[in-house]
Amino acid sequence: MDITVSELKSKIESGERFIFLDVREPAEYNEFNIGATLRPLGMIEQTAQEFADHKNDEIVVHCRSGARSGAAKDYLTAQGFTNVRNVLGGILAWQDSFGS
Repeated sequence: MDITVSELKSKIESGERFIFLDVREPAEYNEFNIGATLRPLGMIEQTAQEFADHKNDEIVVHCRSGARSGAAKDYLTAQGFTNVRNVLGGILAWQDSFGS
């Protein structure tokens, strides 16, 4: 199940615990980020291994527009992660809704 930027903002503001991944490239992350852990999509295999102990925990993944994070979600799900959510519209939707 995917997540909207409004739902994500509420989760962040309420202090809810979840794994939050940004699968953009370092330059994009340095330009603007919302506090997720940077793990570029090209490192998704290593990322999956790194979080292997969290297969049933909620993982929220975002990128610029939702395409790369959608691919990351598909990969993680195929690796047995059960609760991966893609941020619909990515950082662009966040900036449209909440500014930069």
